[in-house]
Order: sequence, then C-alpha cells, then structure tokens
Amino acid sequence: MNPELYILGSSSATPTRERHPSAQLLKLENEKIIIDCGEGTQSQFLRYGLRHTSVNIICISHLHGDHYFGLIGLISTMSLMGRVNPLQIIGPPGLKEILELQISHGGLALKFKLEFITTSSDKFEFILKTPLFEISSFPLKHRIHCAGFLIKETNKEKHLNMEVISKLNIPFKFYKDIKAGEDYISSDGVRIENNKLTFDPEMPKTYAYCSDTIYDESIVQYIKNATVLYHEATFLKNLEDRAALYYHSTAEQAAKIAKSANVGQLLIGHFSSRYDHLKPLLDEAREIFQHTQLALEGEKFFIENLSDPK
Repeated sequence: MNPELYILGSSSATPTRERHPSAQLLKLENEKIIIDCGEGTQSQFLRYGLRHTSVNIICISHLHGDHYFGLIGLISTMSLMGRVNPLQIIGPPGLKEILELQISHGGLALKFKLEFITTSSDKFEFILKTPLFEISSFPLKHRIHCAGFLIKETNKEKHLNMEVISKLNIPFKFYKDIKAGEDYISSDGVRIENNKLTFDPEMPKTYAYCSDTIYDESIVQYIKNATVLYHEATFLKNLEDRAALYYHSTAEQAAKIAKSANVGQLLIGHFSSRYDHLKPLLDEAREIFQHTQLALEGEKFFIENLSDPK
C-alpha cells in the first residue's frame, strides 16, 4: 500500500476563506504522522472526515505561528477524548517550553505523556525508526530555526517465488530466512541462490517536506531522488526579491530544487494570501519541472513512483 498524504492547510502567514495555515497528514498503513499543525488543524480533520486517534508523531518545522498554533488545541482535544498513549513531538528548541507553559497555565490534566525530540538547525539528523518508516530532519534557511523532514519507508522483504518454492518442496520454516535474502540449502546439500527463489520488493517510498526556506541548493543533498517533494512556493517569480527578503521561495525556485534533486513528483504550497487564483504558480513551476501539482486542501496524494499503477 502506498503512503497517503492529506493536505489540511496550504496558506502562508495568514489564512484566507479557502486556505488554512500549514498542516498535513501522512498515513503509512496503520500509522499517521502530522506534519506542521497550523491554526484550525483539528477542525480540518473533522471537515475532511479524518481521525487523529492513531496519530503518534507530530513534526513541527519551526515556531512561526502558522506552523504550530493549532498544536495545543489538538493536544487538548486528544486528552478530552481519552487518549492514553504517548505522543511524540519532533520540533525546534523552545517548543517543549511553550507547550508546557500552555498546559500548566491552562490547567490541562493530560492523560498521556508528551515525548519531545529536538531538531537541529545546522545538520542532517536521524530522528527515529519504526517497523514501517524512519524519520530524519535537515536544516532549512529561514528567519528562525527551521527544519525539513525526510520520511522514508523501511526496506521491505523480498517476495517469495512460490511457483519455484513449491516445485522444490521447500519447508515453510525456511520462508522467513529466504525473504530476508538468504540462500536455501537442501537436505542433500544443494544450494539454491536466493534470486531464484524471490522477487525484488518495491523500492521504499520517500516523502521530503521542505517548509519555509529561502532558495537554497544545499538542501538537494538531503532530498535527492525523493519519491515526492513538498516545497514551499509562497510567491511568483516577479516577487523573487520579496521572497528573498522574507526567506521564502518562488514557484520557479521550488521547481528548480525538484529538478536538481531528481525527485519523482513535486507538490507546492504555502501560498501567499495575495493570490486568489493559484494556476499561475502551477504554470510557473511546470515550466521547469513538469511533474508538479498544487497542494490543495482536501486533496489526497499517493506517495508513489510515477510508474506505479494507482
């Protein structure tokens, strides 16, 4: 099953009637990860018929309010709904203190533990690994400490070639070792090479999330060959000077990063509230990188290779 990405918010600093601040939900089988949590995120869950009961990880890129002002409200609701499982929060220095202050002064009696992991502002870091995926962070160049996230499926086991295995009468007890890549040695000492007994698994999918950042080619090394890249595209290229002033990117610049990194697909978002119509941003990006889509709220995207069937 391909990971699924739900766009819950795609606006930049201020919301519009149609667009909310940054928030995404990444679903990998039975696990859910929230990536940024702008104001109104929990309302967006309700609006799009999503549930946050199996969310165990929340990634916050930086402490500009449009990326985390919805977090304390969501945490409070989780507690009111009886959550008891720990919640891991990956984010910048200061986030732990902010949330603890809100919880303390708001008299919130959480029924679950918050586990904090702090991101770095100057280096790539491995964050955590589960049986389904691993998360790393990397530095972005913004006005304050800001990190991007790389979420990658763990390597999958090989698929058994049951037609060959059945013909050779290989006992079931050896299946696990064969799927792990080992050769099979029969009872009479004959070695059967693993590549004759298995099919290669699907390539692990990778989702790269580049939140607020000035155009910065140094990030290419971290997101090289990602299956899908999300990159902010706050402005059109005619406002490139303004983008640089506020440490943001244009749609054209996002596409240049995608092309340099050889990613499979590009999603652009974090649109300035000045734009009522977003097609010009899409057109601008597609002039550089054809496989670009708008990260529109309510849309679901599959993290899949372009050659994979839907």
